[in-house]
Amino acid sequence: MNKTTLSILLILILTTLACGVNLGPITRIKTGPTQTEDIIVPLPENSETLTELTLSFGAGSINLEPGAEDAIVEGTASYNVEDFDPEVIIENNVVRIEQGDLNINGIPNFDDDIVNNWDFKLGATPMELTISAGAYRGKLELGGLAISDLDISDGAADVEISFSQPNLVEMGDFRYSTGASTVELEGLANANFDSMAFKSGAGSYKLDFGGELNRDMNVTIEAGVSSITIIIPEGTSAEVSFEGGLSNITTRGAWEQHGSEYVLEGDGPTISIIVEMGAGNLELRDK
Repeated sequence: MNKTTLSILLILILTTLACGVNLGPITRIKTGPTQTEDIIVPLPENSETLTELTLSFGAGSINLEPGAEDAIVEGTASYNVEDFDPEVIIENNVVRIEQGDLNINGIPNFDDDIVNNWDFKLGATPMELTISAGAYRGKLELGGLAISDLDISDGAADVEISFSQPNLVEMGDFRYSTGASTVELEGLANANFDSMAFKSGAGSYKLDFGGELNRDMNVTIEAGVSSITIIIPEGTSAEVSFEGGLSNITTRGAWEQHGSEYVLEGDGPTISIIVEMGAGNLELRDK
């Protein structure tokens, strides 16, 4: 876990203590030798069958990228805490890779001795992908896959998610829920979704809609006290409207303001975005 994540966790703990809540003693997590396991989930007999893939992860780091051959998932999991031992569950077309329950009484003591890393490649079989994580660092390359539905939820995260290549199928919904985090989303036009719902607490967020836009996209953003940057390539049709107590809006490029709405003129499909913020800074940019 990096210093940013640890700082966020410490702030949350101190805030809770200031409210007079007794969290109990500090729990020191017992570590052992680092173990590395190979994770392989073979393709279903019918490669056209929709797979429901769920990755449930605790604290640590995750790297995802395309490239699994003849498999839904292949890669390694390294850990030095017994309860981080991953379990692979396969039930027909439902696949879950999850970690055991880590019993913690009181405040956990996470330090540099903890090892918990997933390094996976995903196959191009059609899938509904769910990623559920705690406080972690992540680099997720999801371009070139066939994701029909995407659901990501995490806690205090430092994450880069990119779609460097077009999604191979039309995605219905993309849902992202995060806590106090730093999140960068790149190539969102390539995700090829119909609608996106992004919900966050306090943090710093960048949503870059670069890529190939093939159809209209509807996006809602709900955030607390945050800094949000929205990037839409010049020449793309887009409209952004605002609700809530937003304190500061800046634009760079060809954006035009019409009351509480900002418009970027362009050809082809349109990206429609509604932003609800308690307070903070929002920057609209084009490339």
